[in-house]
Amino acid sequence: MTDDVVAAVRAHLTAQFGGLEPAAASVTFLGLEPIDILRFPHDGTVVRYASLGCSRHPMGEPGDMIADNTHGPRAELVLTLRSDVGADSGIHRTLAVLAAAPAVEGIVLLPDALIDLGEPLWRNSAFTAVLLDHAAIDELPLPEPAEPVKFFQVTPLTQTEAAWVRLRGAAALREAWAEAAIDTADPNRLAATL
Repeated sequence: MTDDVVAAVRAHLTAQFGGLEPAAASVTFLGLEPIDILRFPHDGTVVRYASLGCSRHPMGEPGDMIADNTHGPRAELVLTLRSDVGADSGIHRTLAVLAAAPAVEGIVLLPDALIDLGEPLWRNSAFTAVLLDHAAIDELPLPEPAEPVKFFQVTPLTQTEAAWVRLRGAAALREAWAEAAIDTADPNRLAATL
């Protein structure tokens, strides 16, 4: 079923983003199946990157003694930016690391999850962490008993913003962004003044 899931997710994302075929970069981690990062063509407003492979298997709780290959949440990640940061920026590897986190570290991807990588998300980036939220992409139903694939928007955070989420929560940071009219899709934006 894993190949069927990956093919279905790719077709679903392609349809959601206007039917244009994406470019793909594959990243392999020792002991894991490859994670592909799809780059959808710039549509005049934004460029979108999406993981493909995170949803192959359900995410499980780290404390589970036996992995359940049927039941459990499935997810993929989407990063939306106003301009392209470049194919050689390292963004593909970063997204693959985030998408592999459930398999490598037992993380269950959820809305408001803060993942701090402690290093720039791409070359010359001021962002070192991400905040997850529901993406504006329909869930992809899978044959029962599998749960649908959910899509999470990846929002880059500065160290200051990550600290704000730890201290005050994700909702408070989103309010600060709204008050300051910060475009979180701008790869060159400044941190919110908190």
